[in-house]
Amino acid sequence: SALGPSRREGRPQPRPRPRPRSRLRGAARREARSGAEPGGAAEMLSSPWARFYSNSCCLCCHVRTGTIILGVWYLIINSVVLLILLSALTDPDQYHLTSAEFGGEFEFMDDANMCIATAISLLMILICAMATYGAYKQHAAWIIPFFCYQIFDFALNTLVAISILVYPSTIQDYLRQLPTNFPYKEEIMSVNPTCLVVIILLFISIILAFKGYLISCVWNCYRYINGRNNSDVLVYITTNDTAV
Repeated sequence: SALGPSRREGRPQPRPRPRPRSRLRGAARREARSGAEPGGAAEMLSSPWARFYSNSCCLCCHVRTGTIILGVWYLIINSVVLLILLSALTDPDQYHLTSAEFGGEFEFMDDANMCIATAISLLMILICAMATYGAYKQHAAWIIPFFCYQIFDFALNTLVAISILVYPSTIQDYLRQLPTNFPYKEEIMSVNPTCLVVIILLFISIILAFKGYLISCVWNCYRYINGRNNSDVLVYITTNDTAV
């Protein structure tokens, strides 16, 4: 008597309707993100470089936007340099500097040096275009060549600073090799050599600090894109497993 009329008559009870697949996917996506965030946070906290990680660049924009702006800026500079080199190749007499003008025993911009500089400019345009495209389309691997170039440029400037610190007399030798019509040559040579070394080292230190900050911005952009792509792959795999 306690059973309902449908059970006494032997009628099957209606099955509970399953949740829509969109809800399943939404739940799986939330579970995957909630599971991925603690792991990523733990990894960042355990890394010794975690204190330098930030998603902001210059305190005003995202690191992805900053990397795009930096790539476009380098792209413009190298394009201008390439145009100057190509115009110098087409009209060598206009940009040709002889050994008499430089006070040395060599020609500063001969055909071999011009071809090498043109090839380097083309390579730099390609690297900057790859970095800009990688940051825009969120392809982390495309940013690596530009990051390697930044590391190489930073190391080269550091070696220049070390050479000036170890051999301060090289500044005076370099100034003597400049042409006589070089602007402010006599005024610069009249400065105390010690003060001149301190000024140049201070200037190089500011440049190195700025370059180091740009390197950290590009690296943070690479980490951001790489971490976002990994989380998207995790969400896709978890969603497929739940749907099956």
